[in-house]
Amino acid sequence: MESRAKLDTLQSVELAEGVVIQLRIAGPMPRALAYFMDFLIRVALMIAIAIGVTMAGWAMGDNVAQGLFLFGWFLLDWFYPVVFEAGRHGATPGKRMLGLRVVQASGSPVTVGQAVVRNFLRFIDGMPLFTYAIGLASCLATRRFQRLGDLAAGTVVVYARTPPQPMIPALPAVPPLAPPVRLTADEKHALGMFAERAGLWTPARRMEIANHATVLTDATGEAGVNRLRSIGAYLSGHGRETE
Repeated sequence: MESRAKLDTLQSVELAEGVVIQLRIAGPMPRALAYFMDFLIRVALMIAIAIGVTMAGWAMGDNVAQGLFLFGWFLLDWFYPVVFEAGRHGATPGKRMLGLRVVQASGSPVTVGQAVVRNFLRFIDGMPLFTYAIGLASCLATRRFQRLGDLAAGTVVVYARTPPQPMIPALPAVPPLAPPVRLTADEKHALGMFAERAGLWTPARRMEIANHATVLTDATGEAGVNRLRSIGAYLSGHGRETE
């Protein structure tokens, strides 16, 4: 089972609200190809900078030109991925070519702080001697293929063409049940929403919510969930009949 879960990169993530979403996690190989594409882009940019500062060096002097070149190399090496990953697409040009993007473990866009953390720790992931052995070992050892920078920032790399989707399992049908007491319009709406969205939550989350309505259901656990769903089904059907 563990090997199958590792090979299948479509993984389920339970959010704090009890909602379960699915993320298509990118493995080490496409991430390495994306990094190589970004490396070629940065090399091309560095060549352009070198040509520019060489020409500027004739007017400003070799020391100033060398300083500008080193400053440009520093910005590209450290902030190139930060700027793109914290942007609207959440991906560097190389990742976009491979259809990848960086997101939080919850599927939300990364913040600037998270982009800084995951990329500034790339120096450690690249050890020893820029072989990225530590980063690769971390990816292979974690279920979501996270290197150390991802673990520290709480991020994952996913396929951008597969947006996070809620898992909505088909719950067994329940018979309509009239509420035992008169309900307000807000209470009817809440019960209808519970019946409609119950499949979005884990069983534990459904029971936690239903246990708050024991006065209405006179039941707890799965029995309380089913009774709430039955009341919600009744109210939905009754509302359609009276419209």
